[in-house]
Amino acid sequence: MPLSRLFHRPRGRAALLALALPALLAGCSPTYVIRAGIAEARILSRRRPIADIVADPATTPATRHKLALVLDVRTYADRVLGLRTGASYTTFSRVDSDTLLLVLQAAPKLAFREYTWWFPIVGRVPYKGYFDFDRARQDAADLERQGYDAYVRPSSAFSTLGWFNDPLLSTILRYDDLDIANTVIHELTHNTLYAPSQIAFNESFANFVGGHGAIDYVCSVEGDASPRCDLARRRWADDLVFGRFLSDLVGRLQALYAHTELPAATRLALRDSVFQDARHRWAAQTEPALLTTQYRGWGQRAVLNNAAIIARRIYYDRLDVFEAAYARTGGDLRKFVAAVKDAVGKQKDAYQAVAGIGVTPGS
Repeated sequence: MPLSRLFHRPRGRAALLALALPALLAGCSPTYVIRAGIAEARILSRRRPIADIVADPATTPATRHKLALVLDVRTYADRVLGLRTGASYTTFSRVDSDTLLLVLQAAPKLAFREYTWWFPIVGRVPYKGYFDFDRARQDAADLERQGYDAYVRPSSAFSTLGWFNDPLLSTILRYDDLDIANTVIHELTHNTLYAPSQIAFNESFANFVGGHGAIDYVCSVEGDASPRCDLARRRWADDLVFGRFLSDLVGRLQALYAHTELPAATRLALRDSVFQDARHRWAAQTEPALLTTQYRGWGQRAVLNNAAIIARRIYYDRLDVFEAAYARTGGDLRKFVAAVKDAVGKQKDAYQAVAGIGVTPGS
């Protein structure tokens, strides 16, 4: 259930991979379900076959190019990567704004533990999607009054994990070709494998496959020496750096929160110092070493509280574990995805399953 990656891409990856299944399958209030159902029904009622739009002479060249790209990436994901495509992204639906829904997350101020909601099918998840924007902000304010950190962000896409044939939304057309390829492959990865109640694993796995899948696709189409092939690789390298930075920040916060002998007010003040230091280290050390501009200014504009950090880290959790397993499968993404599906089906801890891929017993 992809959640938004709105944290860094100034170009347009700003609100890519969003959740909505809780809004569609939620065991919540009748009003919440009805509003979500109406919004989803509106989206589905506007679907048109992408192939028809591509063939329509009235379609602009730019739109035709991007929609044809979606179909080509979808075919690549199916035939080359072995992802479960079904009929997802064979239709197109225009929505009324760039923000499809708002996503709410929360966490205690002095514990790096996400507030969760329970939904049928998917289990417990650390976020909730809203088509009703006022309700999202009201619920965030209620959680803050209860003493939680809260974080609300916009999203422009969603996956229903293969339960419905997801249409491509018009919000995606403003992204560049690499982001579109990444998005389609990310979402189809959710259709292919989804471990209930292991949300960080699901999002990080889809992030990994989306990033590497975009590299494989563009490099196979344009050649290894092409500028966009190189750009795709550099973007992924920066994603790994960002993931390591978040892991380090989380570690520093967890170490602070463990000092329960300190008064809460003292720990909150020290937390502010950790956040200030993180902004400084990002600007002085991390950002200057990055290979692309996708994270430029992150340290200045980022919201820093426990809920916001959890929201970011969901996509970057233990990416190095995936990288190592990917290398042990020979750098073949199709073999890697198949190996992960097989391993995760045999163990409860998905990360532990991935860590064991290709490892000789006793080594």
